[in-house]
Amino acid sequence: MTRPACEISWFSALCDDDYEFLGVPDAKLKSSWEHCRDIVMQAETGGFDNILLPSGYQLGIDTTAFASAIAPMLRRMALLMAVRIGESWPPQLARQIATIDRLLGGRLTVNIISSDLPGETLASAPRYARTVEAMHILKTLLNGESLDHDGEFWKLKVDPPRIGTVDGKAPLLYFGGLSPDAREAAAKGCDVFLMWPDKQENVAAIIADMTARAAAHGRTLKFGYRAHVIVRDTETEARAAADRLLSKLDDAEGAAIRAKSLDSTSTGVAAQAALRENAADDGYAEANLWTGVGRARSGCGAAIVGDPDQVLAKINAYRDMGIEAFILSGYPHAAEADLFARHVLPNIDHAPLTR
Repeated sequence: MTRPACEISWFSALCDDDYEFLGVPDAKLKSSWEHCRDIVMQAETGGFDNILLPSGYQLGIDTTAFASAIAPMLRRMALLMAVRIGESWPPQLARQIATIDRLLGGRLTVNIISSDLPGETLASAPRYARTVEAMHILKTLLNGESLDHDGEFWKLKVDPPRIGTVDGKAPLLYFGGLSPDAREAAAKGCDVFLMWPDKQENVAAIIADMTARAAAHGRTLKFGYRAHVIVRDTETEARAAADRLLSKLDDAEGAAIRAKSLDSTSTGVAAQAALRENAADDGYAEANLWTGVGRARSGCGAAIVGDPDQVLAKINAYRDMGIEAFILSGYPHAAEADLFARHVLPNIDHAPLTR
């Protein structure tokens, strides 16, 4: 079966999310310029198409500053820079995006996060409405168009920044969320809808729902899948590596780690908790999908676990369902990037997403 190329991305742990043993802090793996730079360069060397630079207000290091520093060091890989809308003024953010895209030679993509302003809490509906406005403003300005916007959250009449992106167009906007408000925001404004791990029937249902929602707005979406991965020579070795990852976890510490996340009460996080709670006794929700990561992590809480053929088959099954982009990670991130790059990536027809 011939499949179209998909985008394969890795993850750089800017938000204090790197471990040898989940829940056990390791000074060598804490977020820093040096450590996160090394993860990015490992992914570049390994042949990944893109890498997610996550963003958190309380945790880790600043994403925009990191992206601007790492961009000139890359020769071929793209960056997926997460931006927190609650902390941003869209015209200034547009100029930052355009500048970093220039530093990167035109290979920037953007992960939109519908965040609060630190210290404030906005209800779901207005928070996502603000995100829709922000995506419209960003796309207008980054497409080189003048903006006359009379919205609920911003009233702006401005020309685009003098510095635009390399190709003069807005970069692809990646966005995820499972609540009704989040789904509608995605259908109205994003380009790539991101999902966290779930059973295949649930993934198919989300794709169908989001395709219909986007069509109601005269739009189409691409779909992305964010998951951890543990690949070893044999399934037995992969499962042992998964068990080792949790071997020093204290359940109370795991709960504390989950509670620290700013999205710990979201619909998506609740879905990950349900996936974990309904899994078999060994933590597997379905074949080769292990939910143990979620015991010490909010957000994406499951991993594809198996030998190279099993991991490849799982990814190809998602591709056959319509997934065009994968954002993968593992613990420790640099070491697992190397394993995936050597054992699975050469067998995937992959390339950066295009419009």
